[in-house]
Amino acid sequence: MAWIKTVPVAEATGIVRAEYVAAIARAGHVWQIIKAKSLNGPAMKQSTALYGTLMHGASPLTRVQREMLAVVVSKTNHCHY
Repeated sequence: MAWIKTVPVAEATGIVRAEYVAAIARAGHVWQIIKAKSLNGPAMKQSTALYGTLMHGASPLTRVQREMLAVVVSKTNHCHY
């Protein structure tokens, strides 16, 4: 697995802290995929917003179908998502 420098939760400030707090509210902790974006707070915020739109926004696909697609793509890419 690749090593990516990240901002630890305890050291986060500004946008990164706000995104970490939101992640904890959603999932109980901060997933590594979120931490991997932590060196660029604005990009992190926009990426999280894009994910939210793709997974929860208006779509002809159901939530279950969207999750299934995410799992299939991750499996195809040998990602343990």
